[in-house]
Amino acid sequence: MSTLSVVIPAYNEEESIASVVERVDSAADVLLTNNTGISEVEILVVNDGSRDQTAESAKVSPRVQVISHQKNRGYGAALKTGFLKSKGDLIAFLDADGTYPPEYLEALCRPIIQGDADMAVGARNQVGQSGMPFVRRVGNLLFARLLTWIAEMPVSDSASGMRVFQKSVLPRLLPLPDGLDFIVGLSTRAVHEDLRVVEIPIPYAEREGRSKLSVIKDGFRFLRTFLMVGATYNPLKFFGFLGLLSLILACYLGMGPVIYYLQYRRVEEWEMYRLFTILVLGVVGVQLINFGIVCNRLLALVTGLHFEKRSLPGRLFLNRGFSRASWQMGAALCIGAIVLNHATILQYLTLRAIYVHWSYIITGAAAFLVGAQLLMASGVLSIVRKVEQRRAYLKALEAKGEDVE
Repeated sequence: MSTLSVVIPAYNEEESIASVVERVDSAADVLLTNNTGISEVEILVVNDGSRDQTAESAKVSPRVQVISHQKNRGYGAALKTGFLKSKGDLIAFLDADGTYPPEYLEALCRPIIQGDADMAVGARNQVGQSGMPFVRRVGNLLFARLLTWIAEMPVSDSASGMRVFQKSVLPRLLPLPDGLDFIVGLSTRAVHEDLRVVEIPIPYAEREGRSKLSVIKDGFRFLRTFLMVGATYNPLKFFGFLGLLSLILACYLGMGPVIYYLQYRRVEEWEMYRLFTILVLGVVGVQLINFGIVCNRLLALVTGLHFEKRSLPGRLFLNRGFSRASWQMGAALCIGAIVLNHATILQYLTLRAIYVHWSYIITGAAAFLVGAQLLMASGVLSIVRKVEQRRAYLKALEAKGEDVE
């Protein structure tokens, strides 16, 4: 049998908190009488520095414990306080504004108690008419699509404020922000920690009182949290994408000079600035990709989590074939740069002056810099593979009960 702790963060919600607590209390009675596997329910209202009568209004049931912050610390901070004070092995939370239906707590608890999920999310986009304002509904849809892209798994509601999860998984979800972006951070960490997450359709009502969500300010904060948390788990997803974009732009800008050279066998002075831009874009693109590759491999080494198949850059670059090819390509580019500029080098060594056209120097510099980046990345990945092999060997010895000292 399990104990359920229901956490309700509240900030200036005196208009709605009493009715929400009463509905949660009634839902708790249903959970205890329907043979659901729940033996006890506690309700924790975290009064986050309210300036009205929220704390007093919440005390409508013997099950309620009111925890108060002396000053407003934020939605996420209130939830984390509730989680810390909870005694249940299951934790649920929902907002205090009357938008989420406590009557669905049983449906959210069921897959977790049955062992089919680690977290159940109340998905607001799947049931009839929603009381969510149009702008927020569009924003929620966009963020759900963003998380689907980041995690490469379907997510219909990334910002739902009604969930149930096993308390045992909480250490894997922290740290999380203190503000309203707590929710999107929680969603992003949950999918990257490979938690079994199920979405349960729920209705969503129009809130009581004035909303505290700023569409623009909090929207940018949500986006920042999505990207920062996602990059923490799968850097190559983002740096690889930016690197590919930089390389594609470099190739696009390079098409004109190449075609012109093939037609007239010369490079004009006015093309100098374009070639410098191509050099920078090419070098930066390769650096971004290499940085993402090395970060992903180091994270996998430290955490044991692998995200090779969760992005196109990962499928392209995180494999043995690319690692071998990058060493060969790096060596070829460095050698090619030296061959291309052998006359330049000889002129400088013998005459202390250079008369070769500047286009050879720019092209050779770009090739050498990219080649050096590929060689360095290949060397780092080779070291990481050696460490991975050693760890795998030691783990195999430990499994056999042998002394590995």
